[in-house]
Amino acid sequence: MDVTLREVRESDLAVFYRQTTDPEGIRMAAFTAEDPSDRARFDAHWARLRHDPAVLTRTVVGTRGEVLGHIGVFGPPGEREVTYWIGREYWGRGAATAALRALLAAVPDRPLHAQAAADNVGSLRVLDACGFTVTGHERGYANARGEEIDEVVLTLTG
Repeated sequence: MDVTLREVRESDLAVFYRQTTDPEGIRMAAFTAEDPSDRARFDAHWARLRHDPAVLTRTVVGTRGEVLGHIGVFGPPGEREVTYWIGREYWGRGAATAALRALLAAVPDRPLHAQAAADNVGSLRVLDACGFTVTGHERGYANARGEEIDEVVLTLTG
């Protein structure tokens, strides 16, 4: 799938909110805000992200100009982590892989880190396809599931 990355626009936020409140997306992401439906908290979070020079966020755009989701990188040097959310209607079509490849081409920082719920096979497949390797396993509290779950830690060094 062909995608482009562009700066986040105010109009993208309504799409992001809809995508990040999808029950199946929440379950797969697992490590979400305590209440993903809290719009005020969502807006405050995005206001912080968009004004933090240490955070790079981009909108993932499809070939017809549709907003597929968002992607970003955050954290201090040596600990920077990638994050992404693709709307469920685009799952399984290569959007996340294409978006992550585009982000990696634009962000030369290495190492980069990622984490995913151990049962989020799609996200783990995306990270593997983009060169991330498993470097650890953890357990963490997943707000979306209301319990501790297994998490896979991955790193991209090259």
